[in-house]
Amino acid sequence: MPAPTQQRVRPSPSPSKSTVQHREEETTPDGGTIELDNYPEIIDLTVFEQILEMDDDPEDRDFSKDIVSGFFEQAEQTLEKMNQSLVQSNLPELSSLGHFLKGSSATLGLVKVQKSCEKIQNFGKRLDASGNRDEPDDAKSLDNIRSTLGDVDEEYHEAKRLLQQFFKTEGE
Repeated sequence: MPAPTQQRVRPSPSPSKSTVQHREEETTPDGGTIELDNYPEIIDLTVFEQILEMDDDPEDRDFSKDIVSGFFEQAEQTLEKMNQSLVQSNLPELSSLGHFLKGSSATLGLVKVQKSCEKIQNFGKRLDASGNRDEPDDAKSLDNIRSTLGDVDEEYHEAKRLLQQFFKTEGE
């Protein structure tokens, strides 16, 4: 089912019931809401709620908005550096950047991005995706990174869209 083009996010008073509320003309057949709990493969809500709990004002969410906005900037810079390092076939730098973005993603609970970045970290160390077996062929490691970097880019933008929707109606 294609994602609606415009969604409104309305977190409920309880962080565990954060929801994405569609505009009236874009309601779903089951009542018009998509619970963020339905996206556990994208965002670990338990981790994300810990960030939300740090807000002084749950209506404004200034602290968590700043954290997420900072992550977006940092992630986009890191993805650009990864692409440059891939062109240069710099496996150690790719491993380091994968490790860095893995940690940043884990802090927000971005599960898919975190897992894919861990794979890049491992490939950059000349290991398989799990980090358990050596991969002596640099060309294969670079091909694996190229493929996984495409996944990371897609997963990052998917998570970014959900988080932007979440904060869109905060304070309205």
